[in-house]
Amino acid sequence: MSRVATPPRYRGGLTVRSSTILDIPPQEQERLVAKLRQARYGTLLAVHVLLLCAAGRTPTEIATVLFCSRSSVYRIVNAYHAQRLAALCDPPPAKAAGLSPSLRRSLLALLSKVPSAYGWCRTRWSCATLAAQLTLQRGIVVSASTMRRWVHALGWVWKRAQLVARDDDPQRVEKLARIRHTLETLGKRAVVLFADELDIHLLPKVGYQWMPKGATVQLVTPGQNQKHYLAGALEPRTGRLLQCTSPRKTNALFRALLDHLDWLYPKAQFTKVWVVVDNYGIHKAKAVEQWLAAHPRFEVLFLPTYCPKANPIERAFGDVHDQCTRNHQRTRLADLVWDVEQHFSTNGPWKYKLSHLYYTPEVTAAVERLTQEQQLPQAA
Repeated sequence: MSRVATPPRYRGGLTVRSSTILDIPPQEQERLVAKLRQARYGTLLAVHVLLLCAAGRTPTEIATVLFCSRSSVYRIVNAYHAQRLAALCDPPPAKAAGLSPSLRRSLLALLSKVPSAYGWCRTRWSCATLAAQLTLQRGIVVSASTMRRWVHALGWVWKRAQLVARDDDPQRVEKLARIRHTLETLGKRAVVLFADELDIHLLPKVGYQWMPKGATVQLVTPGQNQKHYLAGALEPRTGRLLQCTSPRKTNALFRALLDHLDWLYPKAQFTKVWVVVDNYGIHKAKAVEQWLAAHPRFEVLFLPTYCPKANPIERAFGDVHDQCTRNHQRTRLADLVWDVEQHFSTNGPWKYKLSHLYYTPEVTAAVERLTQEQQLPQAA
């Protein structure tokens, strides 16, 4: 009589867990999948796909189980039908082991030029485009994510470009020196004001703000953008800022500001008023020249062309955008204009120092020449 084998009894030792689910971090999973794809490249993946297809599995199921794309499944099946399966079993193309000194030089050379210099119809380099260009030049295949790590390793970052104005006025030094000399030799009954205009748009300026992670604050755009304009004058000595508004940006707005200054700085107290402005057309209009001729104690000093940093009122207008117009949710332009006017009446004073542009060696030398020229007639 034969005996029936019985399983051995448990006598202690390691046991198998009832659950085989592992909690692997996402980064570790990505590394394992990349290692799997590299190890089974070619023949092994093709055999797995063909056997699963023969077992009746769908392309979606096969791609999910084998951690590959559906296009890879279709490509292997088509190659099998066309008897071109051997072409899929070639070894993978050579990949760069790391960012060698030679690759560093090649990448820096690419980044120093625009993509159009190499025939790409692009204005900026993307990681995928850099990888493709590197493949064309060096025969090295890298992924976009690897290229991103390499670019960061070179000390490069992806950030927004900054618009800068052309600063090529041939009289730049002379204009800055005259303004600085006027400020430094200002008498008690004279005043210097920096003036400019501010555009107020009902369409909000979009900027950063705190919001829940994964959510985006949405700003409703107006059906039709509306505009209003503000002319302001900043007295740097006291930080006082004066302003007036208008629905149109014409020389009438600038003349209204001059009338306002003429009233606030009476002739009995101020014998000279200098107004520093940029080279915008409304500041040079014939009506403005006629107004200045009728008010001889007023004199306009022009800033260098394309030199907004030389006007300290631009910083005050920047505060307006930060506190009033950026990400605003006003639906009526009148309410937004009221917010701006309240900002000027509530905040301040705006005691901004002059830009470093006024204190360069060239400007300082020009100021000294102006001082000497002014002292010569007095000495005579």
